[in-house]
Amino acid sequence: MPVLRAHRKHKLTLAGLIERWNSQSLARQFLLAGGFVAICAMIVVGSFVAGLIENAVTRNSAATTALYVDSVIAPLLPDMQTTQVLDDTVTRALDETLGQGALGTRLFSFRLWRSDGTILYSNNKNLSGKQFPLSDSLKTAFSGRMVAKFNQIDDVESVAERESGKPLLEIYNPVLQPWSGKVVAVSEFYEVANDFEGSLIQARLLSWLMVALFTLTFFALLSIIVLRGSRTIDNQRKALNGRIGELSALLLQNEALRARVQRATQRSAALNESYLRRIGADLHDGPAQLVAYASLRLDSQTLTSPATATDEREASLRTIKASLDDAMAEIRGICSGLMLPHIETDNLTDLLKRAIRAHERRTGVMVALVVGATPADLSTSAKICVYRFVQEALNNGYRHAGGIGQKVVQSLEGRQVVIEVADEGPGFDPKEVGPQKLGLAGLRDRVESLGGTFALLSSNRGTTVRMALNIEEMEQA
Repeated sequence: MPVLRAHRKHKLTLAGLIERWNSQSLARQFLLAGGFVAICAMIVVGSFVAGLIENAVTRNSAATTALYVDSVIAPLLPDMQTTQVLDDTVTRALDETLGQGALGTRLFSFRLWRSDGTILYSNNKNLSGKQFPLSDSLKTAFSGRMVAKFNQIDDVESVAERESGKPLLEIYNPVLQPWSGKVVAVSEFYEVANDFEGSLIQARLLSWLMVALFTLTFFALLSIIVLRGSRTIDNQRKALNGRIGELSALLLQNEALRARVQRATQRSAALNESYLRRIGADLHDGPAQLVAYASLRLDSQTLTSPATATDEREASLRTIKASLDDAMAEIRGICSGLMLPHIETDNLTDLLKRAIRAHERRTGVMVALVVGATPADLSTSAKICVYRFVQEALNNGYRHAGGIGQKVVQSLEGRQVVIEVADEGPGFDPKEVGPQKLGLAGLRDRVESLGGTFALLSSNRGTTVRMALNIEEMEQA
């Protein structure tokens, strides 16, 4: 169980790190990852280049020193092909040469090796004649190649050199037989390399500086490109997020409009039935009763009996005619409310004037009209909606407020056409208006079915009914 918990904890920690990494911007991810890679590359390349430069400088300096030493020592040495031990004369000559002059100050120690590991000569007399195992450097030198090392003194016999504390350049130089080119011995000497150490440090610093400068310049250029690309991506992402937000808002708005239209359509079906019942009731209670009364009068004995006086018969006929005239007038009134005028060719101002004139003729009440900026054109459905809105709102104001101070105001707010029908009656509480109020419910449904907005404001100073239609949405529809 503890192992399982530790494993889960490790997975959660790793998942958290990955999530935190993915939450960073692309630019920051590049700066972190690229910076780490650049530092690693700089260390690897710098170490490699510094090593190459160090080896080259060491080898060149050692070659120069070896050539100089060889030119001085070679004439003193006998034929090393036949000589296995140096005699006293050669030893004294070497002591004098190595103990004074340029070599005396330049060389810390000198040894001459035989191929079996015997030291033929050393300025440290304790080592002369002793035999040691051949080191890798000696083997390389006996194969004909010069070996040079700086401050890497690890040979068994080099105790004095290690304890000196001086910067020493260790050189193994093969001694060649002049006429055959065969390696007959190896000279090992240690040069005091104070100047060489300074040059080597300077070469190392310059190599690291150049590698660092190149790496940083390369990384900076890449960073600029990535930062520009990341900034472009971020701007595009913000624009896309803004666009998505706008589309989401439009989607919600369209969904709300669809729901409103669906509700308006459902209510319209119920309201149409209510309208039909009201029209049926109006026809039944009005013209039908008058026609029925005229029909009964036609069947009365006053008209059918030959004994009826002419005056009574004419009076009865006048009554029948008056009843039929009243029935025809009511039928015309109902039809005029149902039929629309020819509004396709009217602009908005003419349409409002037509609705107001019809109301004034029917009620005898004067209605004020205030017209602001008008759109160039409206669709037929919008004109029908405006006409019915003004017609029904004026009728409601006449029935419930006596037509006091009735006024129609048209304005243009942005891309919305706004129509307000107001009166100065006693007002009412809008919360008490229920679905049984067919006029207001029908107006709301008619306006909302076209994507518009409907508002009702009422107080003791009057009532205002307001509608607004979006011209752009109407044009797109």
